[in-house]
Amino acid sequence: MKLLKKQIDSFTAAINGIVESISQEFHLKIHLIAIICVVFLGFYMSISKTEWLFLILTMSAVVCLEIVNSAIERLCDKVTKENDPLIKLAKDMAAGSVLITAISSVIIGCIIFIPKFIDL
Repeated sequence: MKLLKKQIDSFTAAINGIVESISQEFHLKIHLIAIICVVFLGFYMSISKTEWLFLILTMSAVVCLEIVNSAIERLCDKVTKENDPLIKLAKDMAAGSVLITAISSVIIGCIIFIPKFIDL
């Protein structure tokens, strides 16, 4: 029974982290709006299962990295508010990982959707 409670507590903490991220992070809200648009477009364009897999992987990667980026920023801010070059580098690197993933997601989306728009 203790194991089940521990698992439920872990799940609850994870859900809380997602909810707090969505409520507090402006860029995450933008990503979620983009995801909603992509999902509607995917259904409208009747994309294949393989295309859905690529989109789901890229969308979830962007959201996950945005949450990790936010967590790193919060932790860095807790460590120091002073101008520390290593803290700045850590924040910049985390933000860069989100940017790389977002750009690759856009490229994948273009590869999937542009031919479908051309066929219309």
